[in-house]
Amino acid sequence: MGYCEDIREMIGNFPLIMVRPSVAILNKKGEILLSRYSGADWGIPGGILQLNESVEECIKKNVKEDLGVKLHSLQLFGVYSGKELINRVEESGDEYHTVAIGYLCTEYEGEITPDSNQAIEAQFFKLNQLPEEIDPFIKHKLVELKGQLKNLHTPS
Repeated sequence: MGYCEDIREMIGNFPLIMVRPSVAILNKKGEILLSRYSGADWGIPGGILQLNESVEECIKKNVKEDLGVKLHSLQLFGVYSGKELINRVEESGDEYHTVAIGYLCTEYEGEITPDSNQAIEAQFFKLNQLPEEIDPFIKHKLVELKGQLKNLHTPS
């Protein structure tokens, strides 16, 4: 089991703060890699921080394991928390308060090979043609990202 599962065993349904590093991976066409578990909404790849690892180690490890891609340079995009990132699991009643740490990565190597054992699918999407089944919070942040990328490519 991981750190969050171990803590959950000790505290029951009491709210748990979870640190979730994630990464917006952009290809050379400016498309973003989205992934999802079978039947879930699309989102950006991420992981849950474990004891004794940095957020960068966490995201690199999870992306390599889940999608088969080795990330190189990571640029911090933003740190997010608050009421819109509170998740409650209906079946168990568990409550998680997520601190999301978002990175941007345009330098990676390897072919996208989703982990079929975890029923993960992944594909690149144009930022102006995102799928309908996407987490609303992530969609909002990707619209912000699109604006920032446009500003980076606009001559002053």
